[in-house]
Amino acid sequence: MKSNQIFTFTGIILILACTGNKNEQQKSITSQAKQDSAITNIVTLSGEQLKSANLSIGQVQIKDMHKVLKVNGLIDVPPSNIVSISIPLGGYLKKTNLIPGMFVKKGALLAVMEDPIYIQLQQDYLTAQSRFAYLEADYFRQRDLNATKSTSDKIYQLAKSDFESQKYLVKSLNEKLKLIGIDPAQLNETTISRSINFNSPINGYITKVNVNIGKYVTSTDVLFEIVDPSDLHLKLIVYENDATSLKIGNEVIFYTNNNLSKKYKAHVAVITPNINEERTTDVHCHLVNENVTLYPGTYVNSEISINNAQVDALPEEAIIKWQNKPFVFIKQLDQSFKLFAVELGVTTNGFVEVKTNLKDQDIVIKNAYTLLMKLKNSYEE
Repeated sequence: MKSNQIFTFTGIILILACTGNKNEQQKSITSQAKQDSAITNIVTLSGEQLKSANLSIGQVQIKDMHKVLKVNGLIDVPPSNIVSISIPLGGYLKKTNLIPGMFVKKGALLAVMEDPIYIQLQQDYLTAQSRFAYLEADYFRQRDLNATKSTSDKIYQLAKSDFESQKYLVKSLNEKLKLIGIDPAQLNETTISRSINFNSPINGYITKVNVNIGKYVTSTDVLFEIVDPSDLHLKLIVYENDATSLKIGNEVIFYTNNNLSKKYKAHVAVITPNINEERTTDVHCHLVNENVTLYPGTYVNSEISINNAQVDALPEEAIIKWQNKPFVFIKQLDQSFKLFAVELGVTTNGFVEVKTNLKDQDIVIKNAYTLLMKLKNSYEE
């Protein structure tokens, strides 16, 4: 008799345990169902709640929206505004006062060089010029004699050959002197110098000084580098997947990390038609405002406007996230608001494109998260 009572009692316990498990499972399922269904539900506010919520209602607006491509780059200057100063014949640096950062005007003295080769070149030129005068006179004399057959053709041709060869030599030495900054027209026996002056070919800032007094440099050595920042442009680095979306004339907004609020404008001017080993290409942009107070080499962040179209848009504040999906609240006939899933597009200047058709719908565009909190709290009760 006791064993039967024990068996019956045990069975009751097992049944209650199973029932309890089923109830817990049912509660879990119901709770999950409530969460899943919350995104389609409606929240209703009392008059007092509606007043304190401070909601703003509006409708979708037609906006000019564009896709924005965010890339990095730097301020640069064209190659024509960067000059590397070298000495064509080499020599010893006798004098310079340049330091990096110094501004120099076109024609300003950069350096004084000296070397025996300069003396030899000037001597060769004066000697060649003197002999040229003699051969020129001899050529005209032989030409006149040959015209009257007073001299042979051979002598005339030899005189002509010597004259022309000397003319070529004088011309080549003339150009060599100009190459090192010596004016051949001002050269004579009293103006021969062992040193030469090198002047700046452009206005700009000294960015590199690679020599010191007394150092010997060859024709391949770069003594100084000058950068003219009057023609700044923007050099952007764009990945290959985005490069095909760019077009000449695309608008660009750029700014530095030091001053995020200061925005500059530019437009795409040149797209390099080549992808390098890093799977990127260079895009060069012309600045809209040339009075940009930035130095070449400054790192910048840029936003390129890819396209432009009129689309339906809402303020970003009108969009709320629930379970990692975008929604809006649509006002109903009474004091109720329905949570409605939407599909979004690009975002520009505080507005976001809404691809879902919400035409003529009254949308909560301010304090929408207040309604979401109310909706969530109602399901947690």
